[in-house]
Order: sequence, then C-alpha cells, then structure tokens
Amino acid sequence: MLEGIIRESVSKSSNKALRNDGYLIANIYGKGTENIHCAFKTNEFIKTLKTKKGIVFQVKVGEKTLDVVVQEYQKDPVTSKILHVDLLLVQKGILTNFKIPVVLEGNAVGVKNKGILLFSKKRIAVKCLPENLVDNIKIDVTKLDIGDAILIRDLGELENIKIIEKPNVAIVGVIKAK
Repeated sequence: MLEGIIRESVSKSSNKALRNDGYLIANIYGKGTENIHCAFKTNEFIKTLKTKKGIVFQVKVGEKTLDVVVQEYQKDPVTSKILHVDLLLVQKGILTNFKIPVVLEGNAVGVKNKGILLFSKKRIAVKCLPENLVDNIKIDVTKLDIGDAILIRDLGELENIKIIEKPNVAIVGVIKAK
C-alpha cells in the first residue's frame, strides 16, 4: 500500500522543498468530503501505479486508508517529470465520473497492408457507480483495414456504465502510410 504524508502548508516554498526531498505533491478530493493535501515519495508512487491491478488503488495518508483513482496529473514540459497529481476518492454509492483505459487486442489487417495504426483515445470518460467500474475497455482491432476506424458509438452499451464522450470521436483507426 502506498503511504503518504499530509502537507501542513500548501505554499509554493513548502511544495518546492517537498519536491526537492523527492516527494510528489498530491490532492485527494471527493464529493461531500474535505480536500486532503498530501505528498507521496515519487518513486514509490510510480512503482505503485505500474504494479496495480485495476484503476482503483489504496493509499494511506495519516491515519486514514482510502480507495482512490488518478483523476489528473501534471508533468514538467521539458523533463516529463510528474509534478502534481489529483486523486479522486472512490465513494461507494455515489455516481462519479471516471476515465477508463482502453486496451487494444489483435493485429489490424491494415497494418499488414502497410497502413499505420493510430491510437488516439487511450482513456474514455464514463459516469458510473464505483461498484460497476471496470478496469479497462477491450477493443479488438483485427478487422481494421486502411481507412477504417472504431468510434465511441461503435462500443455499444456497457452494463451500468454511461459513456460521456461524443459519439463521433475516433478511438483507434488505420491510415494509409505516405
């Protein structure tokens, strides 16, 4: 389990001091709860994200153990180092917006015909109860030829999950190589 510390001050100078000590600045928030300003060791946080099974994982901040999901993060544009992360508290029984990762399966026919696979939507925004949350959305790309694409509307209905993306947005497609 990932353990963090509660930040006493949210000033720029204290955040900079924490970053220099190897910490990642974070905020945990949820509906009807007070925001928790905290920090995690950057390397431990990245290791936890890479080894977690689903999109929900546990963190311990102070005396509390919380179930959270990564809502958003900020990277340094030059070094690509993670500067800040927003964690959303997973509260049972409360309808919440999540971003579910997309996993591609198979090899597209169009790639064998010298096309290029464009994976443009790696996470899909949905609204559901945490109990109904899935770890990922699997898409089979084996039948995609050059000029074909899979759009949000092609996913169909997901059980107890409402997709809140525009239906004509492309998730993955195959284009002709130049």
